[in-house]
Amino acid sequence: MTQKSKQIGSFREAVADIPDGSTIAFGGFAMPGTPFNLIKALMEQGARRLTLVANTTGGAQQPRMPDIGMLVENGQVAKVICAFTAATRPTDVLPFTKYYESGEVAAELVPQGTLAERMRAAGAGIPAFYTPTAVGTELAEGRETRVINGREYLMEYALPLDYAFIRARRADAVGNLRFHRSQRNFNPVMATAARCTIVEVDEPILPAGGIDPDDVHTPGIFVHRLVQVPPEPEGIWPAKRKERVR
Repeated sequence: MTQKSKQIGSFREAVADIPDGSTIAFGGFAMPGTPFNLIKALMEQGARRLTLVANTTGGAQQPRMPDIGMLVENGQVAKVICAFTAATRPTDVLPFTKYYESGEVAAELVPQGTLAERMRAAGAGIPAFYTPTAVGTELAEGRETRVINGREYLMEYALPLDYAFIRARRADAVGNLRFHRSQRNFNPVMATAARCTIVEVDEPILPAGGIDPDDVHTPGIFVHRLVQVPPEPEGIWPAKRKERVR
């Protein structure tokens, strides 16, 4: 049976139906794997009262690329769930920090590994799990813990998503994905946790079956929309530049 292509003609079309109040995860670990084009399209689309999930809000690096801190500045965000609400270096400043500290936008700080595991659990149908991470810290205050085999663990809930915005190096028309190096960070678990996964793809999208099954990092069953990154200036940080930034 022939499978229908999941390729969409533009980033604007890919995000057009995202409603206010959505929970959206954004892949990326610094530059690689970050869906810059989808972020820009969502800014232009204007959905509001969003809950955003990411490793960090970004914005410390210059020149500044589209980041979720810009969505905050644009008045589109109600809450951010991330591993870093502030910069990791004292000389850097995240634009998001002032909105969080002033109470304009809520923030939930989640340890990096726990953040990934909460999304992995959502994709696996596991409603909650126990972890030793954050036990005995402010993050554990008032929350359920349990002693297992003599060690205390903190209960964490799965983190299901409405949408995941991710970036891959290669895709075929039915959504099978291959990531390049550190693109393969949060992107695979976000794809499994989301009701709708939207992917920007560095290279031309291949026909269905164009990626060897042994080379597939995320199966197409978890992917719903694909957009190929066009050359600059229409596309942000295309593959040709990526080869120079390791």
